[in-house]
Amino acid sequence: MGDAIIKRNPHPDFKKVEASRPELDAKSQFRYTKTVDADWTFGEDPHEEGRPAGFNYKLLISAIVPRPIAFVSSQAPDGTKKNLAPFSYFNMMSHDPPMFVVGFASGLANAKDTLRNVSDSGECVINIISEHFIEAANSASVNAPPDVSEWDISGLTPKYDCETVKCARVGEAIVSIECKLDMLKEFDSKARPGNKSGCMAVFEGTRFWVREDALNEDKNMVDPGVLKPVSRLGGITYARVTEAFEIPRTDFDKDVGGQEGVENIQKQKN
Repeated sequence: MGDAIIKRNPHPDFKKVEASRPELDAKSQFRYTKTVDADWTFGEDPHEEGRPAGFNYKLLISAIVPRPIAFVSSQAPDGTKKNLAPFSYFNMMSHDPPMFVVGFASGLANAKDTLRNVSDSGECVINIISEHFIEAANSASVNAPPDVSEWDISGLTPKYDCETVKCARVGEAIVSIECKLDMLKEFDSKARPGNKSGCMAVFEGTRFWVREDALNEDKNMVDPGVLKPVSRLGGITYARVTEAFEIPRTDFDKDVGGQEGVENIQKQKN
């Protein structure tokens, strides 16, 4: 798809816009802060011999960062077992059609509520977590028994107004995506041969819900300053999006100088 259609760089004169922005503070350091509402209440060789599989988990979730979070709402086909849970094994895979992947840390034989629900019903809603309800969203990761609803624990609002799925979307979410299950794939455990250690679910987005104040005039871009998304780092660490910078995509002819430019670069290195 050409840049002329999707307009990756919205600025006619990017350098002029960039020059008007504050300098990047390279001396700034990562720090921990309080949560948005600290007073909120409830509701190596990856297969090295003797290396616990949990070590890979800890290593990877601290290295593959930041990760977006799929806040998945689901229910059983008969409308029972309504479930709400966050998953950071998540990302967008395609825009045409809109496809999303969510990873689960178990096989189908010992599936927890969300995986069982999406496997049986073939649908869910992926909600994007924002700062204003992060404590409530985090509470939905509780190790509650199957008959306990995370909706009650979190205090979040189920909205049963979806058009293509029966389960609810999160009323507090600025962005929600109705999804239909496209495929499930289980993974064989390396640490426990003969067992299934994980499962990947691929979903197709069938309806988008975006709060109007977060959309631009063309309704094709979400304002991060309104969305205020929260991502996952390692352990129990979450991250905010508070600063950003733009870098235009390099044009081979205009910026590099085409093949002649490449040859000049090679000569300079020699």
